[in-house]
Order: sequence, then C-alpha cells, then structure tokens
Amino acid sequence: MQLIDPNHPAYRRLWVRVAIVAVCFGWAVVEFVTGDPFWGVLAGGAGAYSFYILFWTFKPQPPETAAVVTPDDADGDEPALDEEKKAE
Repeated sequence: MQLIDPNHPAYRRLWVRVAIVAVCFGWAVVEFVTGDPFWGVLAGGAGAYSFYILFWTFKPQPPETAAVVTPDDADGDEPALDEEKKAE
C-alpha cells in the first residue's frame, strides 16, 4: 500500500519534497527533546518513509499535454447557431 503518490503534480517541485521530509524529521526531534519517544519514532518513521518515496524511488513523469482538438470542417461551413436551427 502506497501512502504517497509520487506522480501527483504537487511533488514535482524539489522544495516541496524537501519541506515534507524536513518537517517530519524536525517534528521527530521536537518529540524526542520534549521526552515523548513514542511520537518521535512515529514522526521519524513518517520522515523516513517520505524520504524513501519522494527521493530514493522518485521518478518524475513528464507532464501530460492535452491534445488539441480541431473540428473536422471539410466543406468550410460554420455550424449553425441555435437561433438559426429554431427558426427553420
């Protein structure tokens, strides 16, 4: 089960990935300093997991480009407007 989707567009920027890992490890340090090792281990585990997913196995996918759709107008006529259709 994957908790972080590395193909999400939010993770393309390096500073976002660094901030996520830094906040997790920073919070782990805060928890250890204040004397709560249980939450420190959990926050450190979250930091280790996010580092593994966002840096170690990160393979950025190229952004998807939308295909330009052009109408098939072989005879050169423009489509009739709704008012013209109702009048006929």
